[in-house]
Amino acid sequence: MRQDPGASGRGRLMPRGRSVPMRTCVGCRARTAKSDLLRLVVVGNVIVPDGRGRLPGRGAHLHPDPACLELAERRRAFPRAFRLAGPLDSGALRDGLAVQSAQQQDGQSVSDV
Repeated sequence: MRQDPGASGRGRLMPRGRSVPMRTCVGCRARTAKSDLLRLVVVGNVIVPDGRGRLPGRGAHLHPDPACLELAERRRAFPRAFRLAGPLDSGALRDGLAVQSAQQQDGQSVSDV
């Protein structure tokens, strides 16, 4: 699990006294800076990554790590986070995170999922 030991309830302070928005990963439930997480939205019944944070609808946040995706699926966190009933397809998201993880292990630069 990833934890930020200096995180308070409102957000982490930057050196200039500015607060950083904090979000909770739906997989590991760790509170982390919003910039460290991947925003997800549902289009139809498919969970898609929202790299720019502009897609409409209720969002959920996840570490870009296949282990956090596995935890979220095992805990059935996506229907709760999106407040939707029924199964959601996370196949495309799983494939994208696997490719990103493989690229990171090879040392290549990683683009948005």
